[in-house]
Amino acid sequence: MESIEINKKAIALLEQWDPFEAGAKAYELEIVDVISELHRLDHPTDLAKRIREIYEHSYKLWIPIEKCMKISYKLLAIKYEAKCIV
Repeated sequence: MESIEINKKAIALLEQWDPFEAGAKAYELEIVDVISELHRLDHPTDLAKRIREIYEHSYKLWIPIEKCMKISYKLLAIKYEAKCIV
């Protein structure tokens, strides 16, 4: 699976994740930033912290790290599956 396929699957997952109940299309800019971080980071905690920072910066609302960890693990599973690491 290429980066394009990773991106498509990650985008679909992030579009379903609605931490502020703002609707699926409310997070387009945040999704782009998270996808960029997904390609850069490999540790779930690091990715979760960046996810929280990205969404907090945009919405000025805090997300519990546990919620960010859940989505982080799912995103990294997509990435690792694509690289046949799992």
